[in-house]
Amino acid sequence: MSSCGATFTVDDALDAIGFGKFQWKLSVLIGLSWVGDAMEMMLLSVLGPQLHCEWRLPDYWVALITSVVFAGMGIGSVVIGNISDIYGRKAGLMISMCWVLFYGVLSAFAPVYGWLLFLRGLVGFGLGGAPQSVTLYSEFLPVKSRGLCLMLTAVFWSLGSVFAVLLALVTMPTLGWRWLLGLSTIPVATFVCFCPWLPESARFHVLTRKTEKAMATLARIAKENGKAMPQGKLIANKQTGHGHIKTLFTPRYLRTTFLLWFIWFVNAFCYYGIVLLTTELYQAGHSCKTTQGGKIEPSCSLECKYLTSADYTDLLWTTVAEFPDEDLFMMLLPRTELRCLFFMFVLGILVALLTIERIGRKKSMALFSFMFSLSILPIYTCIGGTAVTICIFIARASITGGFQVAYVYTPEVFPTECRAVAIGTSSLMSKVGALITPFVAQVLLRKSVYATLSLYCGVGLLGGIASLILPIETLDMGLQESSLDKEFGD
Repeated sequence: MSSCGATFTVDDALDAIGFGKFQWKLSVLIGLSWVGDAMEMMLLSVLGPQLHCEWRLPDYWVALITSVVFAGMGIGSVVIGNISDIYGRKAGLMISMCWVLFYGVLSAFAPVYGWLLFLRGLVGFGLGGAPQSVTLYSEFLPVKSRGLCLMLTAVFWSLGSVFAVLLALVTMPTLGWRWLLGLSTIPVATFVCFCPWLPESARFHVLTRKTEKAMATLARIAKENGKAMPQGKLIANKQTGHGHIKTLFTPRYLRTTFLLWFIWFVNAFCYYGIVLLTTELYQAGHSCKTTQGGKIEPSCSLECKYLTSADYTDLLWTTVAEFPDEDLFMMLLPRTELRCLFFMFVLGILVALLTIERIGRKKSMALFSFMFSLSILPIYTCIGGTAVTICIFIARASITGGFQVAYVYTPEVFPTECRAVAIGTSSLMSKVGALITPFVAQVLLRKSVYATLSLYCGVGLLGGIASLILPIETLDMGLQESSLDKEFGD
């Protein structure tokens, strides 16, 4: 049959080629960037106690190390997102990872607190570009595989957290924190070494009218997967330009933009909040006696305690169970019970993978937000320690699932011309949530436990409502190439 006059889109080509050897390689390479990102973030929980003792830093100076990383990530997410929409996804991601590698190694040689603060802030700026790996990855996936594959990137984040604790367990007792910071850049360095293999997105080439390069990339994928390319001519859609943040505020996307920004804010606010709440509640000893007055008394901020090998071992267990930073949690929870809860968490992830492909992205995000809020409610009733643990576990698993669905939905709902900057600005809003939540989980909690729980419960409910009223459901839809595509979501 003649192919004269036949045309196809990038989605048509990717669906015809399918998920194969190329995507498996891409998954591992993109996963390395997530591993590196997770390790740099996890190190903050190890670095703080060490510097608190070694450099005799006040608590607020220690907290500032985390704050500058989040602030840097917020700025970097927008800047590198805009670069990715103008110069390409590969370019943005390479700049991000090279930046993290350079300043991550330099921070290991910081002579004083001021230099460490400055260099970790620059590391945070580079980490702000890490979500662009989602942009690039999503643009190489067939429609049917996209939701599952993007959800499973969470595995690499978990691996990174575990590797960070293992590295701390080996290096901190003997070599010290400088070696820990230097060696933690190994996954990022590995990613940078293999970057020459990484192709630029065919969708970005189509957007910039480089159809020949897009065809060459698709042909390469087809060859690696052992499949045939569709016959005909690759269509280059009409576009309004690329790298324009103003596209997010056009009438077509304005409502989606603000709702998604709020959803990302809610996810980060609740995710990091439940982490901090776990520590605070267990340090205080959560019982009716300690919370009857509705407040938790602050502990002495001058106490200095180096983390021991036993602490790192406990931290490793809690990290595997998706409870990073909670070494005290393990002192209260038997190993057998922890393993049971871990399997519950794995089951929860499997449920998330099923819901995202069955009930859709919007309903899945709403479901996880409502589950988070519902799991907070029993803590009001002065339940016992084990019950509190189960409720916090469900809350943590729920908000983690919601965050992952947001990572799936965001690149699907925005067109190629502004997809990277959409993820970048959404990531910025999540950093705002992460920066605000300590003032609730650690400051407001000292005044009123019930007000704190009410705030998290209410914010979770609002996040679920925002998810339900999003105007577009992207389940089974191809990625939108241009804001001029009238059929998408209309």
